[in-house]
Amino acid sequence: MDSLFGNPIFNGRSLGPRGRSRATRCQTAAEYTLRWGWTVALTDAGAGPGVGPGSGSVELPPGSGPTELRDAWLRRPGAELRLRTGLRFDALDVPETAGYQALVRLERMGVRPGPVLLTPNARALFLVAPQTAEALPDLLYRTGWDDAQLDLVCHGSGGSVPAPPTPQTRWLRRPSLDTAARPPEGRLLLGTLAYACHRGVAELVGRH
Repeated sequence: MDSLFGNPIFNGRSLGPRGRSRATRCQTAAEYTLRWGWTVALTDAGAGPGVGPGSGSVELPPGSGPTELRDAWLRRPGAELRLRTGLRFDALDVPETAGYQALVRLERMGVRPGPVLLTPNARALFLVAPQTAEALPDLLYRTGWDDAQLDLVCHGSGGSVPAPPTPQTRWLRRPSLDTAARPPEGRLLLGTLAYACHRGVAELVGRH
C-alpha cells in the first residue's frame, strides 16, 4: 500500500496502521489526478452532489500526487473528496434504482456506459462528456422527454460530485483509460436514463 503505480510514495517511509490508511486514501485520490487527469477538491463533509467547492475547500489539479493530497488532508482532516465537473466530464444524476435499471438496459442494447458512481444519498451518477449540462434542455426536447416529470439532473461547470474514498460512495462502473479520457456523449445514455426515471415515477404514483 506504500506505492502508486509501482513507485514508492512518501519517500519510502515506514507507515503504521493509521499511516497506511492515510496512504491508501491518498493513493485512491492520486489515481484521479495522476492517472485520469481529473481535478479533485477536499470539501466540508455532507455536501450534496453537484455542490461546487466553496471558499473553504482545497482544490488539487491534475498532476497532484499523494504527498500533496496528504498535506491537503492534514489541513482539512474531516474533508470529503469530490471530483470537479464541467472540466473533463459532466455527471448525469438519477435515483439509484433508475441507475441500476438503466445499466441493465444499456448492457442489453450493447451501449457501453462510462464511469458510474453510487452516492450516500442513493443517487447514481453517470459520467458523460463535458458540456452535457448546458445541452440537457435541448437534448430532452429532441428526445421527447422535455415535458416528462423526471428526477434527472446534470452537474456541469462549477459543480462537483463525491467519489471514493468519501464514505459510502463507490464505483458501479470504474473508470478506465478509455472512459476516463473520453466519457460517452450524454445523448447516448439520456434516453435510457430518462425512461428509467419516468418508469420509477409512474410506479410510485401507482402505489398511491
